[in-house]
Amino acid sequence: MIRVLVTGANGFVGREATAALCKAGYEVRAAVRRLEPSVEALGCETVAVGDMSAHTDWSTALRGVDLILHLAARAHITRDTCADSLAEFRTINVGGTTSLAKQAAQYHVRRLVYVSSVKVNGEVTNGRAFTEDDPPDPCDAYGISKWEAEQALRRIASGAGMETVVIRPVLVYGPRVRANFLTLLHCVYRGIPLPFAAVRNRRSMIALRNLIDLLVCALQHAAAAGETFLVSDGEDHSSAGWVRRIAGALGRPARLLPMPVSWIRFGARVVGQQNIVQRVCSSLQVDSSKAVKQLSWHRPVNVNEELRRTADWYLGTFGRREGISAWPQLDRHASTDRGRSSR
Repeated sequence: MIRVLVTGANGFVGREATAALCKAGYEVRAAVRRLEPSVEALGCETVAVGDMSAHTDWSTALRGVDLILHLAARAHITRDTCADSLAEFRTINVGGTTSLAKQAAQYHVRRLVYVSSVKVNGEVTNGRAFTEDDPPDPCDAYGISKWEAEQALRRIASGAGMETVVIRPVLVYGPRVRANFLTLLHCVYRGIPLPFAAVRNRRSMIALRNLIDLLVCALQHAAAAGETFLVSDGEDHSSAGWVRRIAGALGRPARLLPMPVSWIRFGARVVGQQNIVQRVCSSLQVDSSKAVKQLSWHRPVNVNEELRRTADWYLGTFGRREGISAWPQLDRHASTDRGRSSR
């Protein structure tokens, strides 16, 4: 039986990935920061490795492992209050990944699949989707740390004969989503008018189940070795289009106002939310054709299916409450699993 180590196994992406791998017949070992009641629900062997850094001891987690799915990371944070944000991201995302790769090579791990981010490519596209051939252009500390981690991983693996695969997803949505996508669900469910009707952008996203399907494929497909793949649902929509899709899944009207983009940007500057508005108003598209062609990958679900699944989870979790008592803080807190909804 093939043993797979999943780091960040109790996160948004990690939980579903762990379940999918168990169902596919792999022997899964879940690496988490600490053992707690929620970890028991993973239904597989679990190992606590503590905080991730260049000094993390992965030896217990790596014994007998054939493949690694590396999800653990300090996630993108919109309003970061750290004095040195880049240093914090480097400690976890670069130092932790480097440590894992070096120790994995010593334990003769055959392949490591690293979940990076589209932010390595950049923040905005202008009429042409990003491809794997585009030069990296990370614009913030999170994107820089992910790009540096990719490079460190390649260097270590090439010297050790370990195969690597890099996956760069766009924004991920699905049940248990958090951060900005959850805030959008709250707004649509409550009928809060959103000023996006005049926004003519195009945004790529990816359903959680589609991402998991590609990750499982990348663990063993021969044509994936040494490659980088951008991944999305293959359906790009405007911000207004996404709101309409979400409203339809929730059974709520889409309340959209035709506010000029210049007004939205001005208002964002006044309240210090320029970064969030950039994502709402600008385009970010990726071309996933390489994964489709090279890996013969077919997305198992479409946008409407995953949005319905997300809406069912949302309604079951929040819909019965009298109001919503706890709104998510927009990416304010660090995460040890990159499977947040923000990219």
